[in-house]
Amino acid sequence: MKKLFVKTYGCQMNVYDSARMAEALAPAGYVATAAPAEADMILLNTCHIREKAAEKLFSDLGRLAPLKARAGGRLVVAVAGCVAQAEGDEILRRAKSVDIVVGPQSYHRLPDLAAAAERGARPVDTEFPAESKFDRLPARGASGVGAFLSVQEGCDKFCSFCVVPYTRGAEASRPAAAVLAEARTLAARGARELTLLGQNVNAYHGAAPDGGTWGLGRLVRALAEIPELLRLRYTTSHPADMDDALVAAHRDEEKLMPFLHLPVQSGSDRMLRDMNRRHRAADYRRIADKLRVARPDIALSSDFIVGFPGESDADFAATLDLVRAIGFAQAFSFKYSPRPGTPAALRDDQVPEPVKVERLAALQALLSEQQARFNAGFTGRVVEVLFEKRGRHAGQLAGRSPWLQAVHAAAPPTLLGRVATVRVAAVEPNSLAGVLPEAAA
Repeated sequence: MKKLFVKTYGCQMNVYDSARMAEALAPAGYVATAAPAEADMILLNTCHIREKAAEKLFSDLGRLAPLKARAGGRLVVAVAGCVAQAEGDEILRRAKSVDIVVGPQSYHRLPDLAAAAERGARPVDTEFPAESKFDRLPARGASGVGAFLSVQEGCDKFCSFCVVPYTRGAEASRPAAAVLAEARTLAARGARELTLLGQNVNAYHGAAPDGGTWGLGRLVRALAEIPELLRLRYTTSHPADMDDALVAAHRDEEKLMPFLHLPVQSGSDRMLRDMNRRHRAADYRRIADKLRVARPDIALSSDFIVGFPGESDADFAATLDLVRAIGFAQAFSFKYSPRPGTPAALRDDQVPEPVKVERLAALQALLSEQQARFNAGFTGRVVEVLFEKRGRHAGQLAGRSPWLQAVHAAAPPTLLGRVATVRVAAVEPNSLAGVLPEAAA
């Protein structure tokens, strides 16, 4: 029996990929460990979205080098994910401790790569294979109450700041029958909430069981028919792919939760054009209005980039105006960082770092105010909470509200995996404190 330690960087797709890589290695005798020092293989699943991703990887590899030296020839070090895809040969050149480099479309080949590494080779597999990795992966293992399910990968949008089309490849959707089969397996193994994943998940157009094509809205309706599943979510979306069928699914399907992460990036039409985002600020506002008509209690989350090349004070002011007009329950905001190989990185009108810092602070202050106001509105309200795990304190369970807020309450373990009515007693910095109605009586 060999032990596998996995470190995951970045997005939910990487979390899903890490779990699937562990499952792929299980038939080769690998079992998970939380201790790197006792591992026979250390797998670093990387993300290339943010600045200095490669530097962070090399820093971590440097810390692993003494561990590998002490282990002699026993320890295999593998680098997977988007940094591996983009910089595979450079990783092998700079980090002699690395034995395997594998891209996100090839990780179903990990058992063969591990066997080659054990024979002394240093394999690199960053191809985009013709066969789907999903057709070659083993069946899903045990599931928690909440589970990720990849339905779409890749991106055809080519935003000028983003490396995803180069590291994940073109948009591809899994057949609906395969998605439904995996969902039923997860539900049978305890999953009660599924989050559908994709780089542009709402661009999903999978082969339908009847020979046609389903969009995401139709797929959601089919998944909602699985009795054991109580909740559905999806991420990450693109405004250009938010079609009427998906909006209608938000209206009609109670299992589809009223929380949507819909990145806008900027409120300036000039910046959106230069980012190649394929939508305008008015388009985003129109989508938000349609969603709120369809599902009045829906809450929106978003992504923002400040200091994109050429961004003026007026452009940034337009972003603040959009934030005030929409109102977000949650958001992620970042300073623009050049990604090698992207068009924006080549521009000569980069925004000075102090300006980016100042703008990010102003934006985050506004977004934090909106999030605090949104959460404060739940004080005294009754919400439905899906309890997922035991809490930090004895006798406590932790779960999520329909709006993805973390909620904890004193509750019996019999409620794990079930939805229970909870009254919000207090709003804490990162969660809601709840009370079961019978406890409050």
